[in-house]
Amino acid sequence: MSRSTARLTESVTTLFRKRRLDEEALEELEETLIAADLGVAAARRIVEGFRKTRFGKEVTDEEVKAALAEEIAAILAPVAAPMPLEPARAPHVVLVVGVNGTGKTTTIAKLGQQYREGGLRCAFVAGDTFRAAAVEQLQIWGDRTGARVHAPAKEGADAAGLAFDALTAARADGTQVLLVDTAGRLHNKSALMEELRKVIRVIKRVEPEAPHSVLLVLDATTGQNALQQVKVFKEMVDVTGLAVTKLDGSAKGGVVVALAQEFGLPVHFVGVGEKAGDLRPFEARDYARGLVGLA
Repeated sequence: MSRSTARLTESVTTLFRKRRLDEEALEELEETLIAADLGVAAARRIVEGFRKTRFGKEVTDEEVKAALAEEIAAILAPVAAPMPLEPARAPHVVLVVGVNGTGKTTTIAKLGQQYREGGLRCAFVAGDTFRAAAVEQLQIWGDRTGARVHAPAKEGADAAGLAFDALTAARADGTQVLLVDTAGRLHNKSALMEELRKVIRVIKRVEPEAPHSVLLVLDATTGQNALQQVKVFKEMVDVTGLAVTKLDGSAKGGVVVALAQEFGLPVHFVGVGEKAGDLRPFEARDYARGLVGLA
């Protein structure tokens, strides 16, 4: 998160070199937080916290960073939660959604490897049937991890039918976690919405409670556009949690704070690199301190 941290900490350091926290300083702090992609609502909440507890006091940049970390952690703490997994369901079905290019397929692969290493029997469904690259990517990861991959017989095959067959097979062979990739062609929202809803309707014929989790994958580099993506996918499906990827290459890590403030959806994972271990559980305090440049 070094790029996100640099943007925020440089501004804070410039603003608060032994300076009194007056109205002008608070306005500048709010502008800095908004520019760092924390969003208007979260920025106002944080500044109000400063106004109540530190207004009129002389503060250093380090004191401001520490206080910022506390305020940000308070916003993030309610949403920091692991994704509930019940392998005893055999299988626990995770429907993974998001715009193409956010890292859905890679996130599925990383989760699959982590679950396999944890001793769970895991399988993938290559449900983005129009993207040959996505199908091939899952097949490669399936070979690496020993996870079964349910792939379409041909490009453009019916994703719902593939999911139905995969879930039926998963119940029969004792698969504990079934990770279902999906399309993300948001330029045709109505068609995508119908496709996702069809997938859900069809898998409910096999397992009425499925999908047990609906994980929305967001690319941190899109900044505030991630908020719009959450709104759109919440309209389409019952999103249960978020994974935020590409934080290693982004100066927009503050968007996680904006997401927490606006939607309150659980943030299960953050992606900080290419390796399976770089998809990590979301920790509010560590993230908040990292964002403002504190160890």
